[in-house]
Amino acid sequence: MLSPATVQLHLADLQEDIVELSGTTSPATIRRSVGFLARLARLLDIPVTLSAAPRPGGPAVIEEASILQTPVFVRSGPCAWDDAPTREAITAQPRKNLAICGVTSEIVVLHTALDAIAAGFEVSVLLDACGGLSPRTEQAAFRQIEAAGGRITSVASLATDLVRDFTTPTGQEVISALHGLIQHSAPEPAR
Repeated sequence: MLSPATVQLHLADLQEDIVELSGTTSPATIRRSVGFLARLARLLDIPVTLSAAPRPGGPAVIEEASILQTPVFVRSGPCAWDDAPTREAITAQPRKNLAICGVTSEIVVLHTALDAIAAGFEVSVLLDACGGLSPRTEQAAFRQIEAAGGRITSVASLATDLVRDFTTPTGQEVISALHGLIQHSAPEPAR
C-alpha cells in the first residue's frame, strides 16, 4: 500500500500537439486521466513536476496538466532525468515513489522511468495517462520498465492504493472523481 506522503508525480510531454500523436491510448482518455491525476494531486497534496519537449512558441501543455500551476521544465532531449532542473526538482522531494505518465511511452516515459529506477526510486507508470507510437513498441517499453523493477499500473489503481477509506471526506472526493473518470471512459479500440 502506498501513502500519499511518499508519492510524487511526473508528467512528461503532455503537450497539445504531442498528445494527439498517441497511437495507443486515445488523446481523450489521456486528457481525462491527466485531469483526474491533477485533482488527485490537489486532494492528497502530492507534488507534481511537468517536463516538456522544446516546441516553437513554447511548451503548450494540455489544459488538464496546466491547471496544476506548476513550472514546466523544457528539456533538450528525450529523457526528463537528463535535464538537471527537472531531476533536481524530483530528487529534492523526500518522496521515493515516482508515478510517471506522458507521451510517448517509448521515449520520455521509458528513459525517465529507467533512470529514476537506477537512481533508487520506486517507479509506477500510469498506462492510461500514457500514449505510445504503436501497441507493439509501447508494450516493449513497458516490459523494459518492468524488467528494471518498475510497475505498470493505472490511474485508478494508483488512486485506490493511495486512498483506502472512501468514507472520509477526502475518500469521498476521490471515489466521486474516480466514478466520473470511469463513466466518461470509452473502451479503447482494438489495434
